[in-house]
Parts: sequence; C-alpha cells; structure tokens
Amino acid sequence: MASSSCCTLIFYALLLMQFSCGREIMDKNQKIGHVEENHISIYPKNNLYELDPALKVFFHVTDLYSGKKMPIYFAVSDPSTTPRLLTREQSDLIPFSSSKLLYLLELISLTEGSPQALAMEQTLKQCELEATPGETRFCASSLESMLDSTRGIFGMVNLKALTTNLHNLSNTLLQGYTFLKEPLEINVSNMVACHTIAYPYTVYYCHGQKGYNRVFEISLVGENGNIIDAIAVCHMDTSKWDSDHVAFRVLGGQPGSSPVCHFLPADNIVWIPAL
Repeated sequence: MASSSCCTLIFYALLLMQFSCGREIMDKNQKIGHVEENHISIYPKNNLYELDPALKVFFHVTDLYSGKKMPIYFAVSDPSTTPRLLTREQSDLIPFSSSKLLYLLELISLTEGSPQALAMEQTLKQCELEATPGETRFCASSLESMLDSTRGIFGMVNLKALTTNLHNLSNTLLQGYTFLKEPLEINVSNMVACHTIAYPYTVYYCHGQKGYNRVFEISLVGENGNIIDAIAVCHMDTSKWDSDHVAFRVLGGQPGSSPVCHFLPADNIVWIPAL
C-alpha cells in the first residue's frame, strides 16, 4: 500500500512539472468558447480580447464556397508543453471532481487561486455542467473512456474520427487562407466534437446536439503556401447559447440570429458513425 501511494505521488509530481512548464496548457483552447449552452464565462467583459488572433476561427455559414478568403488562426502544438494523454488505468487512479480540488492541489503542491489551480477548477466545473435537452455532453480523460462514451451515444461500435491536418505549416499561426475548392459536407445525422481543455493531463470536453450541426472538410492554402485539410463545424441552432458567447463578439449577432461555424484545431476530434 505504501509503495502504491508513493508511486501515485510521483505520478502527480510529474504531472505538475508538465503543467507548470508553459501557459499554453491553460490558454490554447480555453480562448475559444466551445460550450454553447450554460457555459461558464472565461472571458473578461471588455473589448481587448476581441483582438486576440486565436479567435480568428469563427465564420458564417455563407462563407462556405470555393475561393473564399479569410484570416484564420491555426495553432502549432509544442510537444514539450502538451499535456500527456493518460491510459484508462492511470486516469482512474486520479479523482476528477471539483469536490476533490483542494485534495488535488495539495497532492501536486499547487496554491489555491494560482492560474493553474483556477484553470483546473474551471475545467472541473465545465465538465460537471448538466446537459441541456437534446444535447450530449461528457468529459474524457483517456482515449478508452472517450470511445466508450461516444459509442454509447451512437449505439454502435464502428466510429470514424475526423481531425484537422496541418501540412508544412510554418510558425505563422495567423494568416490569410483561401478555400481551394467547394467545401465538402459530411452528411451525418449525429456527431460528437471533442475539444482539449486546460488540465495537467489531456482532458477532452465532448458535446453534440443531434440534427443541429453540420460538418465540413475544407481544403485551404495560406499566404505562405501552407496547406491545411481542415475540419469545420457549423452550429445551426444557437438559440440557447449565452448572449455573451465569444462567437457573437467575433461575428456579431445574438442567440438564434444565425448559425455559427468554426474551424477545429489539429488536436480536436469530431466523431461520426462509420459508413
């Protein structure tokens, strides 16, 4: 028993080292409001953050045509600061609950109220939000649990994962892109989108709403010649979204006024039923 506790503490310490090595872990995907309904606000209520280049991922459904030009931000992950993906066996050893936050902070020697602690608290609370009618929502801290939950939603075994593929991407994260051809819509009645969120190890926030989303594959070329095969999701019904959702600040409009589309980062996954 003592040996097991020691190994667990060492494991937590390794997670802390990785969590503390860069703000990218806290920032890279928290800037984009992926939670459409009942989301916890993580944006300051001023106009400064609207200038953040990382928010250049939203667009209108009317932008979906060959030759469209727009500035888009695609992040390049640094393996040295990217949280590791745990196995189910590893993640099952670690409590994942806001009620255990103080215990977790003590184990990994994080100060309550520190940026890392606040990011952990935000993630745990987001993962504990109740789904709205017609919505599916869960968090997964291992690939196995993500697959199990997604299969439970679709009621089938065979799944297909869609991801954004970055080819010869330079360090120019924000640049002008052109749609190389007509976007290809992937006709599915149901999908689950999984986004990485801030935590010491990789945690995915997954959600979907049957019949209210459209999925597209879009081939892009950047000003620098960068080629990207991007996945984009269009949320067709925004009537239940928070009026302060970042998408409305970027695109204009209000809940229910129009669909909202956004590109997915390369480390996000859209799950659909396999044909």
